[in-house]
Amino acid sequence: LSSWFIFIPAVVVIMFITNEYTYKTYRQNIIDGWSRKQFMTGKLIDVGMVALLITILFTIVSLVIGFVNKDQGNGDVWGQVKYIGLFFLQTFSQLSLAFLIAFLARKAFIALGIFLFYYLIIENVLVALAREKANDIGRYLPFEISDRLIPIPAFMMRNQEQNRELQAMANVHVFYTLLLIALTWGFCYWRNSKRDL
Repeated sequence: LSSWFIFIPAVVVIMFITNEYTYKTYRQNIIDGWSRKQFMTGKLIDVGMVALLITILFTIVSLVIGFVNKDQGNGDVWGQVKYIGLFFLQTFSQLSLAFLIAFLARKAFIALGIFLFYYLIIENVLVALAREKANDIGRYLPFEISDRLIPIPAFMMRNQEQNRELQAMANVHVFYTLLLIALTWGFCYWRNSKRDL
């Protein structure tokens, strides 16, 4: 469920990159002596910091909910700690995609429109159609790749076999997510090196 709220920090990422072009601070940074690579590395760090802050917030909320309901659990506080790292990877991947859209569009309104329309409507429809008619090929769509890092909780599953299958697929999606992040940022660095000021 936490992945549904990533669009909020994604809007922040879109705003901070489109503002670079709206107010021409990108051009000014290059004129002041930054290389194009340094500028893009700064944006990569910015996206990483936003993802880290969201992950810290996620961790605090999870711990609070866990401690409040510890009488109903199995008493293993840190048994699912790997999901904190997976959530960071998921967040960083999806914020990187938001960055890519803003980087290509340059205009805040256009980038927000494209991102929200694709994130909330188009990909969800394509994933649902692919699940029914195309052997679940929708699992390779950009946001769905990282969404599958954190499977549906076991208590929501209909059977244990389905749960084990989703857990196994989550491990494969770590690789896909890392590959998608590398391709996203590799493209951004390449495009930035060719783009006019």
